[in-house]
Amino acid sequence: MRFEPRLLDEIRARLTLSDIVGRRVSWDRRKTQPGKGDFWACCPFHQEKSPSFHVDDRRNRYKCFGCGASGDHFTFLCETEGLNFPESVERLAEQAGVALPAPDPQAAKREKRRAGLADICEMAAQFFQTELAGYRGEVARSYVAKRDLTSETLMEFRFGFAPDSRDALKTFLAARDIPEAAMVEAGLVIRPDDGRPSYDRFRGRLMIPIHDDKGRVVAFGGRTLLPDGQPKYLNSPETPLFHKGIMLFNAHRAREPAFKTGEAVVVEGYMDAVALWQAGIRHVVASLGTAFTEDQVVRLWRFAPEPVICFDGDVAGVSAAHRAIDRIFPVLKSGFSFQFCFLPDGMDPDDLVKQRGLDGFHQEVSKAQSLFDAVWEREISVSRIDTPERKAALEKRFDDLIGTIRDERVRRRYQLDLKFKLSNLFFEQARQSRRDGKKSAETSTGLGMVRERVATSNDFGTERLVLGLCMRFPHLLDRNVERISRLPFTNDLHRQLRDILCRIVDDLEAAPIADLTGSFDEPLRDIMHELMLETIGLQEQGKAEFFALNHRFPLLKSNPPEDFVEAAYLHFLDILELTALEVELSSELVTADEHLDEFSWARIQALTQDLNRRREECARDEADLAERAKKIRTAPPVAVAQ
Repeated sequence: MRFEPRLLDEIRARLTLSDIVGRRVSWDRRKTQPGKGDFWACCPFHQEKSPSFHVDDRRNRYKCFGCGASGDHFTFLCETEGLNFPESVERLAEQAGVALPAPDPQAAKREKRRAGLADICEMAAQFFQTELAGYRGEVARSYVAKRDLTSETLMEFRFGFAPDSRDALKTFLAARDIPEAAMVEAGLVIRPDDGRPSYDRFRGRLMIPIHDDKGRVVAFGGRTLLPDGQPKYLNSPETPLFHKGIMLFNAHRAREPAFKTGEAVVVEGYMDAVALWQAGIRHVVASLGTAFTEDQVVRLWRFAPEPVICFDGDVAGVSAAHRAIDRIFPVLKSGFSFQFCFLPDGMDPDDLVKQRGLDGFHQEVSKAQSLFDAVWEREISVSRIDTPERKAALEKRFDDLIGTIRDERVRRRYQLDLKFKLSNLFFEQARQSRRDGKKSAETSTGLGMVRERVATSNDFGTERLVLGLCMRFPHLLDRNVERISRLPFTNDLHRQLRDILCRIVDDLEAAPIADLTGSFDEPLRDIMHELMLETIGLQEQGKAEFFALNHRFPLLKSNPPEDFVEAAYLHFLDILELTALEVELSSELVTADEHLDEFSWARIQALTQDLNRRREECARDEADLAERAKKIRTAPPVAVAQ
């Protein structure tokens, strides 16, 4: 349904955006100015500690300066409650007391037709339920008993049985004056092209109704009860009511629990979804036997910002997940992604819940991979990188996949992270090849030599820490590349590595990572190797000053929020700039001892004032970071949502 701009403007005028948004956020009292219609809060679309989500009542717009989410009244309802646009308009129109126009005659006719088909599907659902409870449903009842489905679950999902008869349902519907053409249009009866009599589509199958967002029965899934029956699952065909590429099984039940928990679980089949729902996981949906479509991906984000795709760990399950990845990438957007949980080989969600219970399932879900990690593992697991051509081929596959992302911000983030991860991979592979070919030189190329090759300075540790953070969090380098390119590093090797990292960021599209990493000389390779280590503790080797990044910045082990890492990163940049300013002032004072004029005195005063101001700012930032770090260390571990 199309809505006139005038109507939408009237709804916006009657409802204050801050009132609608305020149901889901707590306003920040320090930044918010209600009198000016200016509101700030922590973003409801991504995790953050400091408020970057802004609502402007005067313009009827909201925007998050962290993840980029933006929109108006209707967008907010769509993104937070899983409604489509017409549903959000209807909801807000009712709240605002605005009457919606009557649909045009053609639209009304189409809706009446769909409603008639829904009535037929409802009759079929009742018929199948009755058959399951009757004498012909004994085999089906035995099957659901073996699956440990309770009577409550059977009633909730309205399980039924299609008798193994050519026209049992057709006869039932005909007795209620349903035209045969309507039965065919609803997908319940098949009419052969050769003129033979029509017959029931579903025969001898356990029947599971599929509902739309309003809870109406619009289609069916039928599972064979024969050991060798094919196909194992049979869905209704596409109809005016049912579109496989858009709908999700159990969506109407899962929507509210998903919003409350902020989580959604996606499984492959109906029975998996039913089993998890019965076990207490109410925010579960299932695909409908087809590969994910972009429409389904976008729809899942109305349930949760990062749904977990939970497929079997066998070859078929992994293949299905990999196909889903290719559908997800084009529509990725800021603040929204997916996670992937591959169950132990040979197990499906139903098996896992039965064998290990709800806790066991949550343990597996807690180990879910990010979309980034799933893509990385998919490509690396089938790649050899022992020649320049094979390295180039791997890099091209990543470039082609990332190139499908339409959101420019997300695309650049993936380019950065994958370029840096590839540089680490190629560097380690080349280093290992050299070490394998030159075993006798291991002791001379190990970390023990790095300390001898790199001159010390007062800020040696801070310089190395900044470089390590640039490699671990490339987006921070990207945001501050101009500032970092001017940083006054005191060590020549640090400057060389800084310049290489900045070059990768400046030339994302064309920089050949394999060529870049292959050109490193030995001292630079040693520094790269030390920066990439994350867990090795070198105290046991007597090299305490050469800890990996997690040891230089121990709080990283606690997985601090992204905004804290960025604040700490900027603080370390301030420290390096402050040190350079101190050196500059000392040089000016030495010069002044020999020759002091009015210009030199004014410059010394300006440098002194700037230095004092920067010291005070650094001290405040350090105190704030220390207080936040204390809270992060003492915070209890995040529990898995039940």
